[in-house]
Amino acid sequence: MTIDEKKLRLYGVYMQDKAGHFMLRVKIPAGVLTSDQAEMICTLSEQFSNSILHLTCRGSIEFHWLKHVHLEELFTRLAEVGLTTRGACGGAVRGISCSTTFAPGFAVVQGIAQKLNRHFAGNPDFEGLPKKFKVGIEAGYQGSRHLIQDLGFVMTEDAGEQPVFDVWCAGGLGREPQAAFLLDQAVTEDLLIHLIESVVVVYRANTPPPKRLKFLLNTIGEDEFRRLLQEEMTQRPQPEPPGLGENTPLAPEGSYLEVPIFGGEIETSLLRQLATIARECAGGYLAVSANQNMNLLAASTSETKALKSALAQQKIKTEDPDILTRFRICPGKHECRMGLAPTRDIARGITAAVNKTTRGSSWAISGCLNSCSQPQLADFGIVTKKLSTSEDGEKQPLFDLYRRDGNALGKCIEEDLSASALCELIDTLK
Repeated sequence: MTIDEKKLRLYGVYMQDKAGHFMLRVKIPAGVLTSDQAEMICTLSEQFSNSILHLTCRGSIEFHWLKHVHLEELFTRLAEVGLTTRGACGGAVRGISCSTTFAPGFAVVQGIAQKLNRHFAGNPDFEGLPKKFKVGIEAGYQGSRHLIQDLGFVMTEDAGEQPVFDVWCAGGLGREPQAAFLLDQAVTEDLLIHLIESVVVVYRANTPPPKRLKFLLNTIGEDEFRRLLQEEMTQRPQPEPPGLGENTPLAPEGSYLEVPIFGGEIETSLLRQLATIARECAGGYLAVSANQNMNLLAASTSETKALKSALAQQKIKTEDPDILTRFRICPGKHECRMGLAPTRDIARGITAAVNKTTRGSSWAISGCLNSCSQPQLADFGIVTKKLSTSEDGEKQPLFDLYRRDGNALGKCIEEDLSASALCELIDTLK
């Protein structure tokens, strides 16, 4: 049987290895899912995979080690609980991410994220793009994730009739990291769909595959990009009715408890426990954080106490200070055919080398230049750059080390380090 990999990507599927295994990515708008959805994901992983799921930095959930024959059933059963994988990979508007999980204002932006996802997911007008198109919506500037989006919306006001956003455009990581530029300010919610649609149209009409929006910006310049966008927005009709309708967030405002997950690799047994606890003590909502951990929302003091008690009874740790649970890690060579390094193993070695001065810093490692773990947004980021062949013919990964100062993207401070040289250098960092 011939498998069309390009077509599969539209449905959130990547070929994982030459043995015929696949990765499937599920879109979770703003990272929020219900207990029922979490339990369905667990059931499918136990039935068709290895009972281990990967939490991504964009709030998605990935299955690994799937067989092609099971994909259709996975799509169908995920849809039964309101989840989709369409557009989670390939040239499409991807899942709507949010890194300000349960921060003040999160209830507003995650409600908008849900509606944006419904508008763009599976919409053929916004598929078949030159490459991926990432949208993020944030409750504030903490974390600086707006810098790495094709379109990043940061809420600046929520006191009037509708929330107001700063708009950042043409950011991205990968082989050529580039921070987004400020496209507009004081943009109200009712203009978001019109703006996203217009930017996508300009991108598709003027960019060769497989290039990102940042390539177009660098090719034609900001002034010409603004001119093309204004022309498209003038010609393009506003959606009717305008805006996105009433905000209906899944989860309300409140405080939260974070359950740390090393490298985002969570066993279905633990996720099932968390889904049950969330249903019984926290309104039935969970969230995948941008740091690959699971968050449980407590809408009141009594819910907080109930959550803490339930987690303690199950011996589930929260807010673990161990650096390994604050280390963003992509699957790397363990589960991705693009991976050049065994990222989880390297992270453990780095953790042992980290000194007291930098132990409280944020860390991230990517198994290739694609930078899926967002290393340029960590205090210290490691990117696996290439493979080097030693004298005895063994291939070993070489790493670049990034350091972030302030709110900009991290800068590379050392290149082409072996694993041992990387650990030696990390031990000296201050």
